[in-house]
Amino acid sequence: MIIVGAGIVGLAHAVEARRRGLSVRVIDRDARAVGASVRNFGHCCLSAQPSEHDALVAASRQGWLAAAEASGLPVRTDGGLVVARSGAQLMLLEEFAAARPDRARLLTAAEVADAVRGGAEPGGLVGGLALTQDLRVDPRITVGRLADWLAGEGVRFDWRTACLGAADGVVHTTRGELRADRVLVCVGHDVDLLWPEVADAAGIQRCGLQMALVDQPEGLRTHAAVLTATSMLRYGGLAAMPAATEVRAEVTEQVPELLEMVANVMLAPRPDGSLLVGDSHVYDLSLEPFLDEEISDRLLREIAAVLGVERLRVRQRWQGVYASSAHSDLLVEHADARTTIVSVTCGVGMTLSFGLARRVLDEFGV
Repeated sequence: MIIVGAGIVGLAHAVEARRRGLSVRVIDRDARAVGASVRNFGHCCLSAQPSEHDALVAASRQGWLAAAEASGLPVRTDGGLVVARSGAQLMLLEEFAAARPDRARLLTAAEVADAVRGGAEPGGLVGGLALTQDLRVDPRITVGRLADWLAGEGVRFDWRTACLGAADGVVHTTRGELRADRVLVCVGHDVDLLWPEVADAAGIQRCGLQMALVDQPEGLRTHAAVLTATSMLRYGGLAAMPAATEVRAEVTEQVPELLEMVANVMLAPRPDGSLLVGDSHVYDLSLEPFLDEEISDRLLREIAAVLGVERLRVRQRWQGVYASSAHSDLLVEHADARTTIVSVTCGVGMTLSFGLARRVLDEFGV
């Protein structure tokens, strides 16, 4: 099997293919993975996915934990925490905990304050929710370490080798032709550069997001990703709760600018204590490369308010880009009998990739 793309979608398929005894070769146009897989929060938000993805969620969690055990990759199981700062938000979390006790546990305001800041109450908390199935990885190192481990397990990597096209088991690259029984193309939003007709039919656009890395605020102690009201409106499992209508109305009235920038106000700690924070979303076929400082400043102020601190010190800023489709969360398109295009098109590649890999290889019957 040849896999085009060494981001998390491609590597999850490589892990699964090797587990099933296949010979695997991975090609990537860059010298190392530098795309969506390293620019995100490293949050596997398994608990808050819509019920239609239950099987994928279970398989993904198993896949992550199995890969971690085999490779030594650090994966945290205290992965997610949602904070409520109003009665409507708490009602939504109560509804979700009642609907999915297998995925969530309600927390009091005191428990949330203790988890986040060791008892110092941040940001007017009224309660919270532990997302008990969520996992966390450090996105700056995870795909690199997975690639190194796979190389040690016999997977061949051809870096700085761009795919120019593939058909019937032949991959045309900038370094010549390669052949395989199966070809998986896992190039995220760049599918339109190779199969524009597939991208057009799937309605794939590029989603651009503004993120930052900030110093650890004094007193912060959580290792979990911390989600907020805008997250409740973004993740399908939470957004399906009846109280989501009231939460949306509340956010619209109080902080409409967050909805205008399609914000998901959240943070995720790195092992050194620094925080990955963000994010806003904009959608287009080709993205403007320029970051908007007003958006960055508004996100930082909102996160500071959630944490109950005056300000955050920024170390880095960047633009993330991933594939997005209004039609479907997943793209699995068979270009021909031996070539399959695979992408996660809803921004949760870290969450669903391992489950998707199992599904795709099951479909192949290998």
